[in-house]
Amino acid sequence: MPALCRDCFHAAEPVFSRCPVCASRRVAAHHELFRLTVAHVDCDAFYASVEKRDRPELLTKPVIVGGGTRGVVSACCYIARTRGVRSAMPMFKALAACPDAVVIKPEIAKYVREGRRIRAMMEALTPLVQPMSIDEAVLDLAGTEALHGAPPAVVLARFALAVEREVGVTVSIGLAANRLMAKLAAERDKPRGFAVIGGPEAAGWLAPQPVSVLPGVGPAVTKRLQAAGFSTLGQIAALDVREAMRRFGEDGPALAARARGEDVRRVNPDREAKSISAETTFESDMTSRQALEAPLWRMCEKLARRLREKELAASGVTLKMKTAGFATRTRAVRLPQPTRLPDVLFAAAQPMLAKETDGTAFRLIGIGAQPLVPAARADLGDLADPEAPKRAARWQAVEALRAKFGEDAVLRGRGLPHARPKPSSKG
Repeated sequence: MPALCRDCFHAAEPVFSRCPVCASRRVAAHHELFRLTVAHVDCDAFYASVEKRDRPELLTKPVIVGGGTRGVVSACCYIARTRGVRSAMPMFKALAACPDAVVIKPEIAKYVREGRRIRAMMEALTPLVQPMSIDEAVLDLAGTEALHGAPPAVVLARFALAVEREVGVTVSIGLAANRLMAKLAAERDKPRGFAVIGGPEAAGWLAPQPVSVLPGVGPAVTKRLQAAGFSTLGQIAALDVREAMRRFGEDGPALAARARGEDVRRVNPDREAKSISAETTFESDMTSRQALEAPLWRMCEKLARRLREKELAASGVTLKMKTAGFATRTRAVRLPQPTRLPDVLFAAAQPMLAKETDGTAFRLIGIGAQPLVPAARADLGDLADPEAPKRAARWQAVEALRAKFGEDAVLRGRGLPHARPKPSSKG
């Protein structure tokens, strides 16, 4: 079995537990170590890691990145995780579990900047890099051995150390025969991990795992599967196509295939986002439509900005609201023509908001764009709305002024400070 030292990159066979060159115990070993090419790279507690890098005095302290007692945890370090804190947990629960945590307001622009630095380092390894989020991507390094003078496993180990030295955060890497197993491998050995799952062992490794291990199988699906008598992936994997379809409908055969570790998806660097959204959690619950329209407008402006940055447009709008009791309500509508303008997004969301403001107290509001289309198709104007191109030009001018002089350089009436509630920093 071949082995690789992840610190000095010494590679040899047979396997060794301590590197004979540098004495490191950070050794990766696997029968297929130098043959596998699909890797999943996931930054470790990315937001919190960036903050600890910038504030070394926090290195040994639990850190939560989030906002307000009514907000949620955007990210937390591994020290906080040992206390029971998790991403997306309400802040009041997180602080109850870890009262000595240092809470830091998110700086999304900084995280995006650092995420792009890491992505550029990935793209230097292979053109087949598919971003999954700001701090996560899947790579295919097939055919790159001649370019780098080393197999993908060695190249990835070098990359991981380069990220630590140049960016100041750590990553975990999963190496496997396909995207599904690479993602699961990346989650096995966090933080600063390097795990390998070979093709022949995938089904056996998955079989005893709970169904919730499979990406996309959330709490609701897990309950349904358990109620049907399926608690492990091996039970689902044993189903043939006909039985899987009878049990779970059209998605059944694909679910059974994934439970066996099968995944035919290719790494696609041109994968487009399916939706873009913005949301905010309030410091105190809101009930009236008038009060809710102010944060909704701000989210429409933020969504419009994100569409512009991604060079996309919305051909549909989704309104998301969360009640004081944490129940989520969503409504959606298609637009007559694609847009990137906040006033059009707002106008589409207003009737949906009116239907939801029935006296219920809400703690969160959000706006999303789905489906997405290329920006070139947005706000072209027609007989019903000939002024759309002019409004688009005005919005572009407003954004240019804000970029130069700050967010408050130009404000719409409904966006004036006195009209705004105090939201927590999410979205």
